[in-house]
Amino acid sequence: MSGADSGIGWHTARLLLDEGVTVVMTDLDQGSLDDAVKELPGRSNDVHAFAADITSLDSLAELHEKVQDAVGEIDILVQSAGVTGAQGLFHEISDEGWTKTIETDLIGPVRLVREFLPDLRSGGWGRLVLLASEDAVQPYDDELPYCAAKAGILALSKGLSRSYASEGLLVNAVSPAFIHTPMTDAMMDKRAKQLGTTPTKAIESFLAEERPYMELGRRGEPDEVASVIAFLCSERASFVTGSNYRVDSGSVATI
Repeated sequence: MSGADSGIGWHTARLLLDEGVTVVMTDLDQGSLDDAVKELPGRSNDVHAFAADITSLDSLAELHEKVQDAVGEIDILVQSAGVTGAQGLFHEISDEGWTKTIETDLIGPVRLVREFLPDLRSGGWGRLVLLASEDAVQPYDDELPYCAAKAGILALSKGLSRSYASEGLLVNAVSPAFIHTPMTDAMMDKRAKQLGTTPTKAIESFLAEERPYMELGRRGEPDEVASVIAFLCSERASFVTGSNYRVDSGSVATI
């Protein structure tokens, strides 16, 4: 589980633990990972936490060694690490902004999957879930690098599902919209400062002005996404591959 020290990643780790899965959590900072593990209820012997940078081949190779030493080969991989990245209108975003966003949100997942793919292919049963976004199919003009990266994640997920289904590896994507995470907290704090208002009012105005199709009128909670991920990781999803599950309160305007 990458991006596991908070938000959707942490809540998915908790649900998978509840299902009896031995969980390996990774994120950039070991200290934040250790704190995240302490917040998980019970079964501490079934949780392992190793810091890694998914954009670094060397870091991923080191992570793989640690995982193999701790638990052996894995049969479930959930990729949820990511950043909002460069924001602004297209003409305002530099090459560096594009490159850094794509490196983290698309190339990083590619490298992570490639590193652990031999494990996932080896046992005749595997699950790979990639976190995309509503932005992949409904791009917003002020965060196009993120949108393009997430569209790439959908294409990657579909392509992988066709390559490895015959080996028992099922690959799916999950696309959340405006979930209550540290990333959207930071976005709303920034919006509140720009508007000279409170974070609560910033959320209300964002929903009204930027996400009018979110019919439930609120941010989603990480558990609401994690429950879909946990389903896709289970035997209950044994006939599901190459799919994109949107957890978005209707945010995407089409079916």
